[in-house]
Amino acid sequence: MPPRFITLEGIDGAGKSSHLDFIRQWLAERGIETVFTREPGGTDLAEKLRALLLAPDTDVSLETETLLLFAARQDHIQRVIRPALAAGRWVVSDRFTDASFAYQGGGRGLAGERIAVLADWVQQGLEPDLTLLFDVPTDVAQERMAATRSLDRFEREARDFHERVREAYLARAAQYPRFCVLDSSRALEAVRADIAARLSGLLMEQR
Repeated sequence: MPPRFITLEGIDGAGKSSHLDFIRQWLAERGIETVFTREPGGTDLAEKLRALLLAPDTDVSLETETLLLFAARQDHIQRVIRPALAAGRWVVSDRFTDASFAYQGGGRGLAGERIAVLADWVQQGLEPDLTLLFDVPTDVAQERMAATRSLDRFEREARDFHERVREAYLARAAQYPRFCVLDSSRALEAVRADIAARLSGLLMEQR
């Protein structure tokens, strides 16, 4: 069975983390050895950059923010993602480059062409086989965040920022067939049934 690269995306508060354990268990029950990771993060260096980028008191330009994110991604790809895939393992990453197009592009207004140049340079052809996009209305996402955690630098952005991020995600989902858009405002069981169906489909594609 060839390895597969799966990414989870969505605006802050969309509920990605609520389904990680379910995905982990679903794959393990089928004997699929999987590496679970996240962005920014996944390596010692990338986790240090994550802490810097998410800290509420960090003050950086949009260009610096984007370059730091791709520096973390380069280390992540080189040290975690590509070695795992080469060893025959599946990789599930909580966020990948789609997040840069959504947050730095849609949210902050950086030209998509500039992000694409960095993506081509860093990824060298690496793309997810499946992207699960957890989608909820912005108001629902913000209510969830306010009720469950202290907010990081991105989560503290205004509502219209998160709305632009959501619109950018949905635009990419309409453009790339690898996306599976999940209505994450529903009950957990309903969302997980759709996740299982899509993962089953990915397994069938390999036979």
